[in-house]
Amino acid sequence: MPAKTSQLQIRVSPQQKAALKRLARESGCDVSAYVLSRLPLSGRGRFAELLREAGRASEWRFALAELNDFLVHTPPIEFAAALESAALGHLSPYQQNYIAAMVEQAAAAKGLQPPAWVREVEPLAQPQFATPLKSLRGHLLRAAPVPFKRRNLFVDASVGARV
Repeated sequence: MPAKTSQLQIRVSPQQKAALKRLARESGCDVSAYVLSRLPLSGRGRFAELLREAGRASEWRFALAELNDFLVHTPPIEFAAALESAALGHLSPYQQNYIAAMVEQAAAAKGLQPPAWVREVEPLAQPQFATPLKSLRGHLLRAAPVPFKRRNLFVDASVGARV
């Protein structure tokens, strides 16, 4: 952990100070640690956390939903730095491709180039469809966004959409 060499002073009302002290005590830390714990992770840190969660998630769809929200809401100016690198080794090839396709789609929507690591993810050898229903395969072949098709993934919705 980096050394703390700076100090921050803020003006708060007596009620706000009491609330901060109470919240810190309930969290089991001092006020400074509590306030620092409330800072959002940097974009890079949040992306890394989401990738770790995707590997642990018993419900993969929820992890994808969180990743979708992150990709949609990361401003273009922060996008490249936030997604500069990705540790994907703990994920299955299917998961790696799904995430790479989501990142490609989000980058295209923002008018940006996807990060270099996306090109390093080998596309799946066999097509994977979002449903086992053969009657829907024709629709999925037409509807899947290009980044997903290139990776042999056939889905109906992509980044920014919820089903």
